[in-house]
Amino acid sequence: MDNIKLPIALVLAMAAQLAGGVWWVSQQAATVANLEETVSQLGSKMAIEDNVNLKRDVLDNSMELQYSWTEIEELWDELDNLTRTINQITALQQRVALIENDLKYINSDHNSIIGPMEK
Repeated sequence: MDNIKLPIALVLAMAAQLAGGVWWVSQQAATVANLEETVSQLGSKMAIEDNVNLKRDVLDNSMELQYSWTEIEELWDELDNLTRTINQITALQQRVALIENDLKYINSDHNSIIGPMEK
């Protein structure tokens, strides 16, 4: 092994390749570390955005729900008024029916009294 002679150019080429490999691996390690930090920051940012969006959506939905409840209350009031009106109309129809019956019997009584006198 003492007699092995290597050309200087080959040793320099191998040293350059080794240095280039070390440099490339260190660049890759730095890139991976940078990407890990970026992913961590994006994860935090997305969590914050999700929280803000959730709060906004809850607020929007609560306002829409409040509007819907107001609409439902107005519909119940309208239904109550309509029911009262229908009840009043029904009561009037019953009174008119009673008056018509009374008039029918009064007319039949008058006809029976007036009728024999005319003959």
